[in-house]
Amino acid sequence: MSEQQSPAPGTGDAPEQRQARRPVATYDTYAEAERAVDHLSDQHFPVERVAIVGHDVKLVEQVVGRLNYGRAAAHGAGGGALTGVLFGWIFGLFSWIQPLLASFTLALYGLVFGAVIGALIGLLMHAMQGGRRDFSAVRAMEPSRYEVLVDTEVADEAARLLQQFRNPQPGGAAG
Repeated sequence: MSEQQSPAPGTGDAPEQRQARRPVATYDTYAEAERAVDHLSDQHFPVERVAIVGHDVKLVEQVVGRLNYGRAAAHGAGGGALTGVLFGWIFGLFSWIQPLLASFTLALYGLVFGAVIGALIGLLMHAMQGGRRDFSAVRAMEPSRYEVLVDTEVADEAARLLQQFRNPQPGGAAG
């Protein structure tokens, strides 16, 4: 069943101006899909008519270590120091007499002040969690498969080129 979408109000984008796309290949990893699109580009295919779409997305949280008061303070101090340096440097640039010296001095003060405030905030946030989350982790969204979608009017050509990419002819030149 195909559903015709109407343009968003005020966009002036008529349905006939949008291209329908269809899948021409499916890959297990993004790197494989990227190589396929790179192959299309090498073959002078109009890659502006291609999209890589991830499906069946799942959240993966990789635990990277324990989180105690010292580590919480260090993480907070790092973020606060960076913020303090940036604000100090920017405000120092507004000094008309000696902008370089003022920027350096205020950036240094910002680094120290930001690290102290950041460490205190990190400690406070860790204490407020009350031991519910005594680890640090990195979150990532990972699709289970990737489809290469191509505008319908050029999809057959893309499928043909990708078939050649998967099954190279013996003795043929690599692209």
